[in-house]
Amino acid sequence: MKQGIHPQYFEDAQVICACGNKFTVGSTQEVIHVELCSKCHPFYTGEQRFVDSASRIQKFAKKQEKAAEFKATVTKKQEEKRKQESEPKSLREMLQGL
Repeated sequence: MKQGIHPQYFEDAQVICACGNKFTVGSTQEVIHVELCSKCHPFYTGEQRFVDSASRIQKFAKKQEKAAEFKATVTKKQEEKRKQESEPKSLREMLQGL
């Protein structure tokens, strides 16, 4: 093995969860911050709840709203264009086109 190419290994690395739970593991980082652990993860606790630390649910909902509004405006413009194309032209406009 080559010397000096491997990261330093900490046998007592501290893991700190967002719920306040702390435990030690072996890692190349001395302190690790996590959002979920076995004490608060829904799979282990059996509780159904949303863990949303970065307000991802609100961001997703806002994106969906914006997309729906955009789709509605595009559809409205397309309908207006179809109405204009389907309206009969006046005799003068038809003769100018020839």
